[in-house]
Amino acid sequence: MRKPTKTISGVAPLAVMLPPRKCRHGTCLYCPSLNAPQSYTPESPAVLRAKRLQYNPKKQVKARLEAFKAMGHPTDKIELIIMGGTFLNYPKKFKENFIKQCYDALNNKTSLNLEKAKTFNQTSKHRCVALCIETRPDVCNDEQINEMLKFGATRVELGVQAIDDKIYKKVNRGHSVKDVIIATKKLKQAGFKVGYHIMPGIPGSNEKKDIQMYKKIFSSPEFKPDQIKIYPCQVLKGAELEKLYFQKKFIPYTKEQTKKLLIKLLQLTPEYVRVMRIMREIPPSFLTAGIINIDLRKDIEEEIRKRKLKIKEIRFREIGFALRDKRITGKKIKIKKIFYEASDGKEIFLQAVNKDNILFGLLRLRLDKNATIRELHIYGPALKLREKGKISQHMGLGKRLLKLAEMIAAKKGYKKLRIISGIGVRQYYQKFGYSLDKEKIYMEKKLSNLSNKNT
Repeated sequence: MRKPTKTISGVAPLAVMLPPRKCRHGTCLYCPSLNAPQSYTPESPAVLRAKRLQYNPKKQVKARLEAFKAMGHPTDKIELIIMGGTFLNYPKKFKENFIKQCYDALNNKTSLNLEKAKTFNQTSKHRCVALCIETRPDVCNDEQINEMLKFGATRVELGVQAIDDKIYKKVNRGHSVKDVIIATKKLKQAGFKVGYHIMPGIPGSNEKKDIQMYKKIFSSPEFKPDQIKIYPCQVLKGAELEKLYFQKKFIPYTKEQTKKLLIKLLQLTPEYVRVMRIMREIPPSFLTAGIINIDLRKDIEEEIRKRKLKIKEIRFREIGFALRDKRITGKKIKIKKIFYEASDGKEIFLQAVNKDNILFGLLRLRLDKNATIRELHIYGPALKLREKGKISQHMGLGKRLLKLAEMIAAKKGYKKLRIISGIGVRQYYQKFGYSLDKEKIYMEKKLSNLSNKNT
């Protein structure tokens, strides 16, 4: 049976699980120590799938492609997500081979090396339009960032949890707030889209502090991620936190506390941020205490609409979800600009919206020593590569946003614009005069001949 939300945002998200490996820093207080990838349980759906296939990346990708096909989803545009641990801490050969095998599975052919696999994927039936890698803020130095760029990564998710050094010490997190700030800046300068995982109710926090930290994340230019995943703290079997719970030294939030808090956090989320996910998918048999409702977001959004609260975050406004919920009221699109300072650079967020602020597409342009497009995304149900669009995808909206970004960068005096591009999107940018740079990382274009007319 087709699950419409799987590809409702324009791409097919395909997660590949890493084999179990202990974190170098030890184990966080809330993390279970079980025979499973870090922070997961042996019966988590993604773990069960991966375990059946011996954590073989090629087999995992092929299995998910078959599952998408069986559900009737188009698989031309794939967002590859590497999950289950700190990937960058694995041995170098393992990492290269793991990524290569993912591309080989999408290409349906075995390549001699990673570079060949990436080249094949540019014209493959299943193109990797985005690649996400999860890491820790202290496992994100210049060398590791260059490594991710060579893999073809476009998005990095940081396990931030909280922005408080006292909390980090209490939960044995093993890094500092300064590490978060440095990693965020380096990633943005390299052109990555940056996501944070945060954990309301983490030991050492409370509802008031959660809100204060969330506000700081979006008021301080040292943070300001593009995406957020909100995972309220739960007590899992096999975690050190379980002992504190039984000693009555830690109590997780109730469902009502969590709902109230999450609604507040959603209201505080800026227009340029997408709340990717709320709640972890933890099997009830591994949950000692905490919320069991993995579909809590659905309940929260129903309450938001009932109370007619204003939510500006991206996912709530996407055209695909608006169509699903019959909220679409107008198709005349205008481009809105939002300017903000972040990590020693200027961010220009372009969004294509209708009169009700329903979002059809967006572009993130960063101006620092380089002019870099960090994301271009057209929303709406995913289409096949050459399928004609009716709502948002394949209707020239990407071209319109791209042209505006070029004009803005040229007006600001930049002679070149570069794009951090998924391997499978390179051909798209070639149509607009972009070519691969010498390092074979970014798609770039000279801007010297562009008109500097008022934007």
